[in-house]
Amino acid sequence: MTDEPLYAQFGFTDAEWGLLVGLPQSVLTAASVATHDSARKTRQETAAGLDEISDARASASPLVAAVAGAVLDATGDPDRGEEMPAIEPADPVGYAQDVVTRAREAAALLAAKAAPADAETYKHWLVEIADNVVGAASTGGVLGLGGDQVTESERVFRDELAKALAS
Repeated sequence: MTDEPLYAQFGFTDAEWGLLVGLPQSVLTAASVATHDSARKTRQETAAGLDEISDARASASPLVAAVAGAVLDATGDPDRGEEMPAIEPADPVGYAQDVVTRAREAAALLAAKAAPADAETYKHWLVEIADNVVGAASTGGVLGLGGDQVTESERVFRDELAKALAS
């Protein structure tokens, strides 16, 4: 057993690890607030994002599994009945832009320090979180019928995130 922090075992500094661990929850939040929804729909979106984060603990990528575990240790593990704290940014558009900027920084960091397979798996995972969140509940319609499964603002966020991670 070593006293070395987990992030150091992957070759990251504390600040770099913070970026990687903070992004999954930030992506979940930005995707959820891209379109204002009812509390019920927001809960559905949050649950879908949490499921994606939770499932990643079983990832074949050691990096993604470790990050997912660290996210849930810090924010609350739904498997233990814990709930992630609700984040309601005052400026959802600005928040989404910040998340995309941080995703671009993470992509550059991963390219420099992570194994290529881990880097690709992590980036793909962030886009999957966004996809699951934006697809979890339709917006508009009447009595749950009709409406858009993915709104234009949700699509724009997801696409900007994917583009930032592809660079």
